[in-house]
Amino acid sequence: MIQLLFLVLFAEGVVALLLMVKIGPLRELMVRGLDQLKIGKGPATVKTLACTMSLIFASSVTSILKIQNRGVKLGTLTPMDQVLWRTHLLEASLIGYSLFLGFTIDRLHLYLRKLTGLRMSVRASKQEIEKLRKEHLHLKEKEERASNDAKLLQEEVSSIKEKLQKLKVEAEEKEKQVASAEAHVVALQKQSEDLLLEYDRLLEDNQILQSQALGFQDLR
Repeated sequence: MIQLLFLVLFAEGVVALLLMVKIGPLRELMVRGLDQLKIGKGPATVKTLACTMSLIFASSVTSILKIQNRGVKLGTLTPMDQVLWRTHLLEASLIGYSLFLGFTIDRLHLYLRKLTGLRMSVRASKQEIEKLRKEHLHLKEKEERASNDAKLLQEEVSSIKEKLQKLKVEAEEKEKQVASAEAHVVALQKQSEDLLLEYDRLLEDNQILQSQALGFQDLR
């Protein structure tokens, strides 16, 4: 019994050491093994063993107390009682250490699983942050391109406005030239009308002079 307890205690110590200290892939293998142990009937078996060892531990403690009480009553312990007392004390100590290491291994396994989950979450968060950073850079590049396009469009609009202003000035000048030409045409029309009137008057005078000349010829 004691040799088996020593073996169990040694095995638990090795498992606890491998869980606490990372030695190559041994920690991952140990965690996977404990995961498999906690699947199916594993938890029930472990609980049964723990309950059995607890009962043995309680029995050993009870035997130790009985031997001590008997020694108190007798005033001394017999050699047999001393051997039994030491044997039960060793068993109780080994069982207590085994139960403590088993609880420690269970807690270490739980915390390592949580740590693994947190690392995976952190890794996923880092990937998400990296993705968001890339998207931010992409959006920033788009924004810069849009800003450059807006500047180009603004420059084109300014150029078009300048051209429109020039065309407006040219149109105003053309309108002025057209107005001046129309005024000149009106003046020419008026002058032409005056010349026609003068021409008609000269024709009348010419006819009168011709009539007078014919009258003088008849008098001769």
